[in-house]
Amino acid sequence: MFPVLIGTVVIAGIVGYVAEKTGFTRNGYIPSIIICVGGAFLFYFLRIMFGIGFGSPGVNAIVSSIGALIIVPTHWRR
Repeated sequence: MFPVLIGTVVIAGIVGYVAEKTGFTRNGYIPSIIICVGGAFLFYFLRIMFGIGFGSPGVNAIVSSIGALIIVPTHWRR
């Protein structure tokens, strides 16, 4: 269970970095990574408590990170 948590954080950080690098967001690198890690943590704990998920933990981390970037409004969005 602990390696899955660490993998979720790593994947979420990578998604946040890539989203900022490609221009998907304009939050800054650190805020994008924090938003992605927060969304991934939330979805990880929802999966543990309620069994909600998309299958593999890696897919859950990617989908939840992208979802968090889309949902969380920031000042720099167009």
